[in-house]
Amino acid sequence: MEDILQAVEREIEPIIKEIEKNCQKNSEKVLSAFQNQKISEVHFNSTTGYGYNDIGREKIENIFSEVLGAEDSLVRNQFISGTHALTVSLFAMLRPGDTMLSISGKPYDTLDSVIGLEENPSSLKAYGVYYEQIDLKENEFDEEKIVERVKKGNVKLITIQRSRGYATRKSLTIEKIEHIISSIKRINKQVIIMCDNCYGEFVEEKEPVEVGADLMVGSLIKNLGGGIVPNGAYIAGKKELVELAAERLTAPGLGKEVGPTLGINKPILQGIFMAPQVVANSLKTAVFTSCLLEKLGYQVEPRYDEKRTDIVQTIGFHNAEELIKYCQGIQMGSPIDSHVIPEPWDMPGYTNQVIMAAGTFISGSSIELSCDAPIRPPYLAFQQGGLTYEYGKLGVLKAVRNLGINL
Repeated sequence: MEDILQAVEREIEPIIKEIEKNCQKNSEKVLSAFQNQKISEVHFNSTTGYGYNDIGREKIENIFSEVLGAEDSLVRNQFISGTHALTVSLFAMLRPGDTMLSISGKPYDTLDSVIGLEENPSSLKAYGVYYEQIDLKENEFDEEKIVERVKKGNVKLITIQRSRGYATRKSLTIEKIEHIISSIKRINKQVIIMCDNCYGEFVEEKEPVEVGADLMVGSLIKNLGGGIVPNGAYIAGKKELVELAAERLTAPGLGKEVGPTLGINKPILQGIFMAPQVVANSLKTAVFTSCLLEKLGYQVEPRYDEKRTDIVQTIGFHNAEELIKYCQGIQMGSPIDSHVIPEPWDMPGYTNQVIMAAGTFISGSSIELSCDAPIRPPYLAFQQGGLTYEYGKLGVLKAVRNLGINL
């Protein structure tokens, strides 16, 4: 079995070098933003109460805007999660009678109740917002159907989910997103295009708003938090749309002017500073996982040498028992709660039982090595994260051994 590990390391070496090149480019982008904003120790200071005149918060949002190529951004610890930031964005943009169109199939499970796919008195549907979706066609945008629907009119907002979520489809590259946005904007320049960017930041050289998206959303306990930020999320894009989102998060007339930082400025600044390297380590861990598990006879997506647009690696197991054992092995290989055995459970916001392995310093952080899965065919585990490549490999090897494979 030692031969397999040596073969894996040898085969992935060119891929690892490409990841490091991209990390260098994104690091230069971040460092330049810090220098342009003239960040000083004074910007680590905290506010309480209403949070008026928080100069650190303002600098953070300027940095995010510059790094992501956006006109403006809203970076707040008042966001509970990426789902919360997406919800705020949707309710900020849509009004009764408006239509929301998803062009990447059904969004992530936690948005079912937000949209109204699951009946909920607080959903967009309950407020008179209509929902439509166009599924991908062989892992590509169904451009013909999308163009046809946009031409019919009465679509206020189009959503794109970059990462696959719990779907069996491939994640969507920036190149594909750029192409479909261009096609849509040729027909209707007014339609708002919003991208769920979770798991995608710093994986490629560009971000969705740099290729035409009007708004994008992500979580700070994923890529851009660098494994340091304890909670929060961001919304970035066109200034007027970010302001609408800010007024939905706080209150009309207050918008971005309020929001106490409560000591989080320094972790956010450190987090985005470290993020290019941490994302690179997560990608290296995913590439290692893909190559190793494929050699052991499992279905993987993406394959180790395929182009990646997010940090998610899926592994297809033969049955629920193998799936559960692998996730439990990831927990065993974690620094926190390694002695705890995760079990599938009825998690709020999900339609199937879900198992979640995450022995993380920050609860639920998926930029740290974690693995979760809905317990349903085709028994796919969704692995992401790895603060360092070395710890990532150790965790994966522990999971493989928990399957009864001696490495």
